[in-house]
Amino acid sequence: MEEGMTSDGESHRLTHSSEAGQAATAAYEMLRETRDSAEEIVSRILAVKRQGLPKSQLGELVTQMFLNFVSLRQANRSILLEEDRVKADTECAKAPVDFAIQQLHNSTYEKNRYLKAIKACQDFKSRYPDIELVPEEEFLRDVPEEIKGSTASDDAHKLMIKRLSFELFQRKELCKHHEALEERKKSLLETIANRKKFLSSLPSLLKSLKKASLPVHSQLGLPQTKKLKQHHLSELLPPPLYVIYSLLAAQKEAFDDDIDVEIEGSGKDAQCFARQQAMNDCGTSSNLEKSRFEDDAPDDDDDGQKMRKRSKKVPGGQHLEKAIFLEFHPLKVVLHVYDDETLDKKSDKLICLLFEYIMKLNVVCVGIESSDERLDDILCNLFPDDDGLELPHQSAKLAVGDKPMFNERKSLRPYKWAQHLAGIVFLPEVSPFLSGHENSSGEITGSIDASNIHSMHRLQNRVPTILERIRTRVKARLAHISA
Repeated sequence: MEEGMTSDGESHRLTHSSEAGQAATAAYEMLRETRDSAEEIVSRILAVKRQGLPKSQLGELVTQMFLNFVSLRQANRSILLEEDRVKADTECAKAPVDFAIQQLHNSTYEKNRYLKAIKACQDFKSRYPDIELVPEEEFLRDVPEEIKGSTASDDAHKLMIKRLSFELFQRKELCKHHEALEERKKSLLETIANRKKFLSSLPSLLKSLKKASLPVHSQLGLPQTKKLKQHHLSELLPPPLYVIYSLLAAQKEAFDDDIDVEIEGSGKDAQCFARQQAMNDCGTSSNLEKSRFEDDAPDDDDDGQKMRKRSKKVPGGQHLEKAIFLEFHPLKVVLHVYDDETLDKKSDKLICLLFEYIMKLNVVCVGIESSDERLDDILCNLFPDDDGLELPHQSAKLAVGDKPMFNERKSLRPYKWAQHLAGIVFLPEVSPFLSGHENSSGEITGSIDASNIHSMHRLQNRVPTILERIRTRVKARLAHISA
């Protein structure tokens, strides 16, 4: 019934609205026509005044203008009445919308209340939420009789209580087992502590044992202590000297050659150098250059005379820079070469060579440890074009500059064969093919071809070749001197 009435009222309202809309359209058309008529009358009045026509025509035009004003007031009133009607219809239509919005808010509130109640029910925690019980079949199989009792299988509450009791029983057993394991762990830790204490005191015991066994080693002639010391020192050698030491030691051990190789120098200084090198590799370089520049910088309290005195020490600074470039590694390799033709080995020592390493230039120098001046230049030109007066590779020359580092009075020189023996490989400054001459056919022939260079390098890199040439030259020199 209400729905029928609502539909009839809605249709009546729509019909009334359509009729009102047509009336408003007619009022707007009337307003537009009246405005056009008023504009035409005003234009005619202005034309009469401009043309000077009789004023009797103006009275008729004024009357028509007044009629147009009346029409304008009537159209304006119709429009205002239509506006009031539209506002009234809007107010009438607003009430159902407000009612629908209120119903929507009520529905949303009830929905949120229901969702909150559902979430509270879902988040409700029971008394045993976090206990993971064993499956019921396993419980019925493993439960002891004192816990199982005479519980009916259909009583879920009592069955849950029995299962919780069984869980408590298992956890108590696990706690007892955990305590037993803790006791065992404690005893094992005590045993480990005692053994660590024994191991910490073991080096001192071994040191005292080693000290006590030294007389026995000396009586039996066992060089084990010296070998061990040499082994420790070899770990502190720079790579080039270590290569030379390993090659010479391998030559002596493999071929029983009449040579002796040993390492001399300060092990403590070598350790300090190795530690400093490790710090430099980690990015913490030493402040030697900074301190040197700070020492050379003038103080604010010094006068001009002191400045002039300090400026006279420039040559000493050059000698200091040269000394820095010629700074050798604390350790050196000593090679004793004996005559291999005598029956009694090591009865006649021919020469003693010293191998030292210049750290700044990455160069190995060789010298003779002898007071006999007749053997000072015995190593000069041991191989062709190798007098040892120049640095072997270009990088060292660029680092030093034009300052002479070696001369004929020094027996310690950077021979090329020593660099090859130490594993320092470098290219020649000028290609051998560029140093040749042009033959009759127009081809350039070098004095030394690539195969000869390779074979020469292999000869200089071999220990037997070097030892053979040294022995031959020393024997020839001694024979010439004795003759």
